[in-house]
Amino acid sequence: MGKCRSFWRKHRKKILVTTTCLGSGYLLYKLYNAHTRSLADLERELAEERHNDAIIKTQMKAHFENIQMIADVTTLPHALRRLSSRIAEEIHVSGVMETLSKGKGTLVPSEKLYLWNELKILSFTRMVLSLWSVTMLSLYIRVQVNVLGRHLYIDTARGLTTSHLLEELDLIDREEEKKFLTSADYLATNGMPSLISDMKRAVKEVLKGKQLKDVLTTRTLEETVIRILDVFMSKGSPHHWVDYLMMAQDTTMSPRDTTTSVLSSDDVAVSKLHHLINETREVLTSTEFTNVAEISLKSCTVALVEEMEKQTGLAAGMQLAKLLPQIEKTIPEISAVPDENRFLQLIRDLPEVQLFFTLLYSNMPLQFTKLPN
Repeated sequence: MGKCRSFWRKHRKKILVTTTCLGSGYLLYKLYNAHTRSLADLERELAEERHNDAIIKTQMKAHFENIQMIADVTTLPHALRRLSSRIAEEIHVSGVMETLSKGKGTLVPSEKLYLWNELKILSFTRMVLSLWSVTMLSLYIRVQVNVLGRHLYIDTARGLTTSHLLEELDLIDREEEKKFLTSADYLATNGMPSLISDMKRAVKEVLKGKQLKDVLTTRTLEETVIRILDVFMSKGSPHHWVDYLMMAQDTTMSPRDTTTSVLSSDDVAVSKLHHLINETREVLTSTEFTNVAEISLKSCTVALVEEMEKQTGLAAGMQLAKLLPQIEKTIPEISAVPDENRFLQLIRDLPEVQLFFTLLYSNMPLQFTKLPN
């Protein structure tokens, strides 16, 4: 024992220094080991996040492409059939042409002149109205399905990431989804009378100085159609044309009782539908959509005139009176089914249109209001 105490007194300082160094080294080792594990865990989490992001991007791309296909294959053909039927019912060009044909030799000059002028106004009204309606309806439906598709995807993804079963998610009600998509028929069912009246007014203003004997070329016909569209779009309040496509904005679809934070399931469904409709209107009244619509209308006008040039030899010039029957022959091509409609294909392929809808689908949560939970 004495030897131990003597050894301790003699080497105490060395023993303490050695013990301290060993303890510090062990502590540093533990800290380093913990730090290394933390870094490994962090790298694993980042790798998983990158993997999940890649999966989400792939899924979103596939979902986006599927949404565009739904617009082309399901929603648009139905809406176009109703639209073309309604235009034919409301603008009776064939009746005027039949009266002129049967009245040869019996109509007095003033009657013939009146009927020819009426045919001029009706033919141009039907042609430009069909061109505007098909173009705007195709863009509007694509806005609808992208707005709806984006919300459905986000709701589903949010629910799955929180371990909810798909059946338990608070998604948009199927009935409300149907109401939202079928509102694309508003143009054919409710918006058509005022659209025809306003378009006819624009046609009369532009064609006021054009006589039946005037010769139109490819260039002058294109300028005339574009001028009619410009006059029509610029009349009235800004974005007045949106009211032809969808119900005027009001409060009739707001939840019935906003004094309480607890809403019934019916009120929540109405509120979601109300948000979808308002969101769609926000898109339609945006500067970006207006630019896309103008580019689409201009491109379709050029395509229409080129089609008439191939069929009639319009490049060399044609009297307006002789051009009117050719206009009637070309109109059905404007509202043809999507698979056979070159105008719809042209709109789909425009780079500006593709970019607009890609941004709309991917950036919507940053730009537009969210649906209520």
